[in-house]
Amino acid sequence: MYAIVEIAGQQFKVSKDLKVYVHRLANEEGSKVSFDKVYLVDDNGSITIGAPAIEGASVEAKVLQHLKGDKVIVFKKKRRKGYKKRNGHRQYLSQIVIEGITVGGAPKKAAAKKATVEATTEEAEAPKVKKAPKAKKEDTQE
Repeated sequence: MYAIVEIAGQQFKVSKDLKVYVHRLANEEGSKVSFDKVYLVDDNGSITIGAPAIEGASVEAKVLQHLKGDKVIVFKKKRRKGYKKRNGHRQYLSQIVIEGITVGGAPKKAAAKKATVEATTEEAEAPKVKKAPKAKKEDTQE
């Protein structure tokens, strides 16, 4: 099971027990966080797409730590003019771990998945009605 969720203005593909680095969150380390903007949920092939977000769906996570990302060097130069400028930047990040994905307000259970699979197989066994093929047009040249 995975979900596409918006966290701090960016979209991430997340699944249970996945560790993700996101832009710095205001929550403290060790606190739990819930994200409501879930755009897509894939539950073993059963895909639910929101318009734009899925109502009642959420992703629960725990903030592991706050840290700084790797330094990004910004170097500017104009040739033959003696102009060189070097700047660096380190982004503030938070590391979170995804604890669960809920759809419709309740977490999905394994037994519920089996029940839905059985229901879909019963519907699939129903005979399908085939339409008769269209009659071919005859070309008459006289």
